[in-house]
Amino acid sequence: MSGKVFFSVSMSLDGFIAPESLGDLMGPQWMELQRWIFPQRFFRENLKLGEGGEEGRDNDLLRETFERTGANVMGKRMFDAGERAWPQEAPFHTPVFVVTHEKRDPWERPGGTTFHFVNDGVEAALDQARAAAGERDVRIAGGGATILQFLNAGLVDAFTVALSPVLFGGGVRLFEGVDADRVALEPVHAEPTARVTHLTYAVRQR
Repeated sequence: MSGKVFFSVSMSLDGFIAPESLGDLMGPQWMELQRWIFPQRFFRENLKLGEGGEEGRDNDLLRETFERTGANVMGKRMFDAGERAWPQEAPFHTPVFVVTHEKRDPWERPGGTTFHFVNDGVEAALDQARAAAGERDVRIAGGGATILQFLNAGLVDAFTVALSPVLFGGGVRLFEGVDADRVALEPVHAEPTARVTHLTYAVRQR
């Protein structure tokens, strides 16, 4: 039996998950949005940033998300940004399926991450990701446009938003263009921590 399809992202209070320009990714505004992640022990271990780090519910949630994920799917915009920013040992440690029009051979990285480039759309990428994940879950890693494609196609089972006390004022909105006549949400869990509030929803079709 295959696992679930989910996404988990950090989001500002005004609904943005990334700056508009790729050049601003990893900039001060984005870093503030993700500030809850950087001190966590699991994050530091996964990126080989050294020993130490915080332990607690935020750390547990990062680890649980990683452990449930058997394959990742992402869009070309996220891959382009990450290809420049990720360390040589990319932080996924699973097969990653990149939805793109670019034809490219698989790109294998140390540590178990191999990027596969899928030219046939989101459903084909998901089929390949499900096969690779086995009984574990498939995570739609991003970016916003790719998440929206999966959501509007009825392919997402659940998601978690880490709502951060940050205001962007502009950028990539998570739900910009969502098919609200088709997508309905069912609250599953709300969990505040010191830095963010983790909101989990199941996705239902209307």
